[in-house]
Amino acid sequence: MTTTGRPPGSSGTPGPARPAALPTAESSVSGAAGSAVPAQPAGLPTAESSVSGVAGSADPTQPAGLPTAAAGASTGRDRAASTGRDRGGLPGRSLLRVGPVSLLIRRRAVLVAAVLTVLLLLAVVLSLSLGTPYVAPADVLRALSGAGTPYDLVVFDLRLPRIMLAAVAGAAFGVAGTLIQSVARNPLASPDVIGITQGAGLAATVALTSGMAAVLVAPTALVGGLLAAALLFALGARHGLAAQRFVLAGVAVAFGFRALTEVVMLTADPIDGLRAQIWLIGTLAGKGWSEAAWIAGTLLVLLPVLAWAGWALNSTALDDDTARGVGLRPVARRIGLAGTGVLVAAMVTAQVGAVDFVALVAPQVARRLVRAERPPLVCAALLGALLLVLADLAGRRLFAPTQLPAGVLTAAIGGPYLIFLLLRGRRRSS
Repeated sequence: MTTTGRPPGSSGTPGPARPAALPTAESSVSGAAGSAVPAQPAGLPTAESSVSGVAGSADPTQPAGLPTAAAGASTGRDRAASTGRDRGGLPGRSLLRVGPVSLLIRRRAVLVAAVLTVLLLLAVVLSLSLGTPYVAPADVLRALSGAGTPYDLVVFDLRLPRIMLAAVAGAAFGVAGTLIQSVARNPLASPDVIGITQGAGLAATVALTSGMAAVLVAPTALVGGLLAAALLFALGARHGLAAQRFVLAGVAVAFGFRALTEVVMLTADPIDGLRAQIWLIGTLAGKGWSEAAWIAGTLLVLLPVLAWAGWALNSTALDDDTARGVGLRPVARRIGLAGTGVLVAAMVTAQVGAVDFVALVAPQVARRLVRAERPPLVCAALLGALLLVLADLAGRRLFAPTQLPAGVLTAAIGGPYLIFLLLRGRRRSS
């Protein structure tokens, strides 16, 4: 028997001759390693060439005019990666560039904000329309456009100031609740839970029952809310303003100020005590442009801080070690966010009273609408404005001619919401 030579890649004695058209097992292994396959017919692609094509190398057996499946898959991946980079690199987000400034926005948040804006405008028009006398929505729009109607006095002087106050105050409550809940990492944390509302209420009760001038009630309530915030930070700032300690300190402050408020009301004149009780419930009756200007002015002054807060909220879910590892200062951020939240809460409570549950409900409902891991600041503000405008409208019209304070209606909303949270937490734990 004659031999034709050694098979490629073999060592030792020569083997028997094989037909040139049949690939050997050794040649298949050798081809997978990247070497040429001399025994393979030129017109047939090998399995090894397909593997090589997936790895990114050229396929010498593939006709030049036909792209390989691996090349098509690679092109699709490149196109998807390019599209992801154009949209911000994360699903559901887009990268907005304005000169040197880049902003990563969530597309669903923009859509929800647009829908809430439309609903808020419709609620404002409806609230301007309903009442005695009734004003048709078309006449409301003509009056707002400056065309001049017989209802200008009703729209501009009687209803619009109160509605604008409801919208601005609701937005402020939504902002304050978002900041406080994000720092506390607790959906139940809000100004009326951690003692800010109770501090302002105690100061306002003292002012109303001691014969102080009505113009001094709001500044006194603001001072009371800030003093409650100072006490809250003094008790909860240890260990870097830890979330659990912050909430527990706030609950303790709230109960303490509420007890003192009850003592002041029981020892006061009955008429003054009733006035204080109405303020503590929270009402927009008899208020308008002046109170709205104070709240709006506070939000405008804090606008740069709020813009920073909207960005800084992204890091509130990180633990301290992780935040420090990426170059952040978690304690300073929490103090800044919480301080901004309690300042806004104290200002709006001083102007409209203790309107409960708006700051509690708006951030969490907005978070669920956006499907985000934290409450979105803008959407929470819009939802807070919508809730308070609708609550004020319901308070004016449900039992007309008797008007209910807006705080009564917001409490009616907040109670079922708390039950929902409890049931939801129970289902998760089970």
